[in-house]
Amino acid sequence: MKRQVVETDVLVIGGGITAAMVAEKLTDEHDVDVTVLEAGRHTAPLEGRAERRQRYMDYGENPWTGDHVEDQYAAGAMSRSMVVGGQAMHWGGTTPRYSPEDFRLRSMFGVHEDWPIDYDTLDPYYQEAEERIGVAGEQGPEPLDPRSAPYPMPPVPLTWTLERLREWTQKASVPAWTNPVAKTTMPWRGRTVCQRCDTCNVCPTGAKYSPDFTFASLLAAGRIRLETGRLVRRLELDPGTSRIVAAHVRAYDDPDTELVYRARTFVLAAGYTWSPHLLLLSAQGRFPDGLANSSGLVGRYMAGHRSVSASVELPLRLLPGMNFGHSLLSKFFQRPTVPGGPGLSRGRYVRHDFRVWESATARGPRLRDDQGALLFGDAILSDWRSRTATGTARLRCYYDVIPDRDSRLVLDTATLNRFGDPLPRLELRDAPVSQELRAHTEDRIRALFTEVTRAGDGRILRTSVDSVQDHPGGGCRMGSDPGTSVVDSWGRTHDHENLFVVGAPTLVSTGCNNGTLTFSALSLRASEEIGREYPARS
Repeated sequence: MKRQVVETDVLVIGGGITAAMVAEKLTDEHDVDVTVLEAGRHTAPLEGRAERRQRYMDYGENPWTGDHVEDQYAAGAMSRSMVVGGQAMHWGGTTPRYSPEDFRLRSMFGVHEDWPIDYDTLDPYYQEAEERIGVAGEQGPEPLDPRSAPYPMPPVPLTWTLERLREWTQKASVPAWTNPVAKTTMPWRGRTVCQRCDTCNVCPTGAKYSPDFTFASLLAAGRIRLETGRLVRRLELDPGTSRIVAAHVRAYDDPDTELVYRARTFVLAAGYTWSPHLLLLSAQGRFPDGLANSSGLVGRYMAGHRSVSASVELPLRLLPGMNFGHSLLSKFFQRPTVPGGPGLSRGRYVRHDFRVWESATARGPRLRDDQGALLFGDAILSDWRSRTATGTARLRCYYDVIPDRDSRLVLDTATLNRFGDPLPRLELRDAPVSQELRAHTEDRIRALFTEVTRAGDGRILRTSVDSVQDHPGGGCRMGSDPGTSVVDSWGRTHDHENLFVVGAPTLVSTGCNNGTLTFSALSLRASEEIGREYPARS
């Protein structure tokens, strides 16, 4: 087999949103050679997304063709996406911050562990992530939604229906505000303004952020190298030290050549599945159980949260159909034992958010009346309004699930990829406190739906519980004690001074909100520490 050696300063492994944040910040601020390796390929470019959107609408076709590698998959993972841009090519763009309580679960509630950083430490990096991604939002009421600076852009406007639903939540004494999103309400870094066309999974205009925009900008400026179709199979230690010296890589288009990438700094930005997986695959020498794994916690404390949903009918005149992806958010129920909090926990640990959407099953406008006559112009609107004396809404609560030590990712030696490497298998498990409280938590959320709906003279049509742990993270959790964590608060592995893990794997817990903005902020903070090794850009 041929062997080819490539030299670089910083090698970033993975091509998703955290890799984009690291590559952009490092090259913004430092004179440094950055190489990004992605196992997948490029998918639909911006100029082709209008056509992809149309095919999606006409045929239900996946707009992101070629967005995974056929024999690289993980049993139990949420997504097979392996592509330039990562899973954030598919996301809806929702970008809430974690709440201050999320970082202090042991101190405030007596469960799980505190993070080694608090909300105030992360606040400036949240702000920076919002600026780089382009987030539109409005600040919720204090103290539920603290922030030191305004959102970069004003919020996406609420539809008629969401305005009425916000009035309804206020009647039930539940404060709710516009859900923040990575969608433009003003021109932002070359992106156009959101048209609210309601196909956010494939935005045809570029108003919704996706990481390929960042990579395209960096490549156009000649600031990084991005190589696709490159699968990193293991990391190599310098003999006699704990420093990483090389990454061993195979190219899908040249399987007869082993690529060896040598670097001063290695950054794992491959997500909650593939980052711990690579560390376990790289077992060698003094680290027989995997690199960065002297604590035995690589692949452990895999975390996520569940949701309870309801469809409710309300005596409100609602006019649905403009922007089903938009919603209201409340963090009112994320501090159950704080004085003055809602008290729905009934003395037990229950934390969740509260979200409200218009219902996609509500009455929309029609083209013919009851007699079959065609309706035109104002007649369509008049008929629609006459049939909307009642409306339906969707409610959902993501609730905090404390991860168990044995909630883990393991190597499945019975399932191999084309190169003979064992693939990962995820086995998510609740900690005892969450196991014991699961039924109680779900009952309390249903009770909340009932209380809120009755306050608005409505009725619940149906409820459902999602048994899947959504928005996963963990597997390389951060901490101050090397015996109980994998990385420090900057993402530097305790065992290897030049190896960083960034993003979702470092989360200590996943709280009640989508984690994308949080692990983007953590990646920017890690980039600050990585950059100390390199000269400032002049």
